[in-house]
Amino acid sequence: MKEDKSKVSLFIDDELQPIAELSVPVQFELDTRKLTDGEHTLKLVGKSSLGREGVRKIKFIVRNGPAISIEGISENAVLDGTVPLMINAYDKGNQQKFIIEGSETPQSVPSWLWIILILFFGWAAYYIITYFSL
Repeated sequence: MKEDKSKVSLFIDDELQPIAELSVPVQFELDTRKLTDGEHTLKLVGKSSLGREGVRKIKFIVRNGPAISIEGISENAVLDGTVPLMINAYDKGNQQKFIIEGSETPQSVPSWLWIILILFFGWAAYYIITYFSL
């Protein structure tokens, strides 16, 4: 006796044609390089051997383009005057070789590090002054 398997259809966003119709269980590789950057929805429609359907939607974000980082401004910031910005956009490349130049975003020294350095040198100066004054 032949056992009928359940099937699942995969849809991206509001497409009417599925990108795949598969018998389950199965492993599937979703190629996001064919999608535009931004928010998308993967809709899975499962159909049992008895004809019943189940639907599951999964939202995801595609970012195949270059990653963009910016320092000097944050979301919903209130700005005044001239604001210096540090902007970098870098891509993963072909992933066959690693290119060091432009792959990391330079950042300024954080203010908490300056505070720790000032406290350390202040303590060191106090220690040296009290040590030699004896």
